[in-house]
Formats: sequence, structure tokens, C-alpha cells
Amino acid sequence: MKLEDVIRSKGTSVVTIAPTASVTELVSLMAEYKIGAVVVSSDGTHIDGIVSERDVVRGLAQNGAAVTESTVADLMTTDVHVGKPEDRIEETAHTMTVKRVRHIPVVVDGNLRAIVSIGDVVKYRIDQLTDERNHLLEYLHT
Repeated sequence: MKLEDVIRSKGTSVVTIAPTASVTELVSLMAEYKIGAVVVSSDGTHIDGIVSERDVVRGLAQNGAAVTESTVADLMTTDVHVGKPEDRIEETAHTMTVKRVRHIPVVVDGNLRAIVSIGDVVKYRIDQLTDERNHLLEYLHT
């Protein structure tokens, strides 16, 4: 099982935001798309950083309502853990757990191609286990 399998199932759509955008714009974007993280990119292809709900909460804790006057660049994480389509799902899940990240952008030749969340990984694994279970039950009842 590889990330490309998850991507094939969920699609390659990635929501991005410019580092110069306001935190207010960021929060609106997250609410509109019902997502917990946004890839920060000046050009929509190269990753400048990533910003999550956790980053917004930390900004609120440190700066109060004034955080809405900040830019995305002020909150984003620049040390982004990325994956490749050929990465094994188990390795990605391990990285997410150890590094305490819930979203991994997927890159090909340095360009953003998709994003995978811990929820995507768990759903794919549950679907796979359910299929295996059903095949075994069918085998036993045949």
C-alpha cells in the first residue's frame, strides 16, 4: 500500500494560500472547505509552509484577537514533512505519529501534487481491512 493508492481514492485537490494572506482569510478558507490545514504557497506549486488549526489556536493564545491582523507567514510552519506517491502508507502513518503532524503534502519533482491527512490514511486502511474481512468470510462460506 502506497500513498498513490490513497491519492487515487481521494483525489489530488489541494487548497493553498499565499504567505501574504491574512489570518482572517485563512480561517475563512478553512471554514469554506472544511479542512484543518492549508498548504502555504506563493505560486500554488512550491511549498513555502503549512498552517493548521493548531497554529491558529497557538496564535490566539499568544496574541489574542490581534492574530487576525497577522499574515499566514507569521503562523505557518516552514519545516514541512512531505511525502512521495511511492511512499508506503505505514511509513507515512509512522511519520505522522512521531512528528505529530496530521497532514503530509505529496510532492513530485519538488512540485505539490496532493495532500494526505491522517484521516485519509486511517480510512484507506479501514476500507482495506474490511475488504480483506469480506473476502475471508466469503471464502469460509463457499
